[in-house]
Amino acid sequence: MTAPVDGGLARAVVVGGGAMGAGIAEVLARAGGAIDVVEPAASARAGLAKRFDSTTIDVRATFGDVAWPGVGLVVECEPEDLAIKRTVFADLDRFAPAQAIVASNSSSFPISRIAAGLAGAPRMIGLHFFLPPTIVPLVEVVLGTATDPRHADALRDHLAARCAMVPVVVRRDLPGFLANRLQHALAREAFALIEAGIATADDVDIAVRYGFGFRYLAAGPVLQRDHAGLDVHASAAAEIYPTLANDAVPSRELTDRVRAGRLGMKTGGGFRDWTPASIAAERERYERVLRAAQAILEDRTSSPRS
Repeated sequence: MTAPVDGGLARAVVVGGGAMGAGIAEVLARAGGAIDVVEPAASARAGLAKRFDSTTIDVRATFGDVAWPGVGLVVECEPEDLAIKRTVFADLDRFAPAQAIVASNSSSFPISRIAAGLAGAPRMIGLHFFLPPTIVPLVEVVLGTATDPRHADALRDHLAARCAMVPVVVRRDLPGFLANRLQHALAREAFALIEAGIATADDVDIAVRYGFGFRYLAAGPVLQRDHAGLDVHASAAAEIYPTLANDAVPSRELTDRVRAGRLGMKTGGGFRDWTPASIAAERERYERVLRAAQAILEDRTSSPRS
């Protein structure tokens, strides 16, 4: 099956109109195509219709309301629940035209598990954006065991050229793919340090933001080794690696708070206490910093490739 020549961007469908789905629809609309967002909740549809007024994005209640002929790309953005995603993909295997690429924005489930047993598995792929997708430029294009690589090539090329995104191709769909595996490796050590009383949560955040995280905007961990010298880092690794956390379960710093209902901003408390005013102020600050970083990274010379 031949991949759509435009990566499917001329006519696309996003399933789920939450924060990720709505943002992804806006990203795909940068290509100038027509986008449908399928959202069954009436109250959510009303908000989306207002948000997308005067755009090429339309909001639908069900798959049956979508004009499927000509659709080249579908992106599923349902909750992170494997059973839900498998049900949606089974429906999409029937509704989406044979030439359409069917993608999941799952942040953890391998596309091979989501698409297992479906006839259309060769056209099914992971397409993982990061919140907020309209600002964070990275998107992971994840191949499953059955995925036709031509679909990955088409998405990579057209998301970069037409949607102002920075795609990376993940050639094996391990849980968490590429970026989330790196993030969780860091987080495991961070929470282990907090749990052991070596540093506070605030000091961990400060160390990342104002230390090596500050440098990551200019160079990732591999390029930084070339800057500093591989011998220096090999020697440091030999000393540090044996002492790093290698727990197979999440830290109590996370699980105890989850059990207590302290889930972060959405419940008014996580590692910190939150009020509506402090949440609004933090989100405004966070987005302002991300936009400043985005402006720096738009200079592609800041991301050298070998």
